Amino acid sequence: MSDRIAVAKTYKLYIGGAFPRSESGRSYPVSDAKGAFLANAAQGSRKDARDAVAAARKAFPGWSGATAYNRGQVLYRVAEVLEGRREQFTAEVAAAEGVAAEKAQALVDAAIDRWVWYAGWTDKVAGVLGAANPVAGPYFSFSVPEPTGVVAVLAPQESSLLGLVGVVAPVIATGNTAVVVSSQDRPLPAVTLSEVLATSDLPGGVVNVLTGRTAEIAPWLASHADVNALDLTGAPEGTRADLERSAAGTVKRVARVRAGEDFTREPDLGRLRAFLEMKTVWHPTGV
Repeated sequence: MSDRIAVAKTYKLYIGGAFPRSESGRSYPVSDAKGAFLANAAQGSRKDARDAVAAARKAFPGWSGATAYNRGQVLYRVAEVLEGRREQFTAEVAAAEGVAAEKAQALVDAAIDRWVWYAGWTDKVAGVLGAANPVAGPYFSFSVPEPTGVVAVLAPQESSLLGLVGVVAPVIATGNTAVVVSSQDRPLPAVTLSEVLATSDLPGGVVNVLTGRTAEIAPWLASHADVNALDLTGAPEGTRADLERSAAGTVKRVARVRAGEDFTREPDLGRLRAFLEMKTVWHPTGV
């Protein structure tokens, strides 16, 4: 019988490719679905949110400027690493969501498959959503989708991994960078996902993960002038209108909560479209 003491894990934020503690020094307890203590997670602050936005903005030119093929290869690599940590994710999802191991494994498998699905769309979005426009004149007119910029994502509160993948993967697949506020009560799968991102080929700053009180962090992201868009999926119900008003102050694109959204269903192109801008170019046909 071994009397070895297991190595306790310190759960941190993920900002700019690094794992800092919250600058406030705060943490909060995370419990499983039955109320038993699991861990202490970092409680992100306003300053942490600002640091995450700065990291996302710094990473945006390189990520948006990469070829669609390259982004697809990077996202597929993330799926490979996810697959390698399948058992750990299964245990964390089972504890967080209070489901049986078999159900948790199905949710993890769906999350990995969902990531692969979005990876496959990186070099197809322009062909499907872009267009060669018919015009009356000696011109070519093309409309092409371009990423919006830095997207603040409030992750689903209930679906700790599959829902998280469902809101993050389409944002970065289309060339945006992201600041993600994880599920407040179920943050551990998000922390483990950030470790996957750090050990794959995803450049630092493309995805930044904050844990903590969603209602505390979200207003600072909604009002931040260097955030271009806001996904309200995981916003507490009573705060959504205020967050939309704050976002309007800096003319952000806002994705509202989809009533009855079920992340176990096959996705459509809605989330790929959500944070794209259409650029139309005119050019003379020449001689």
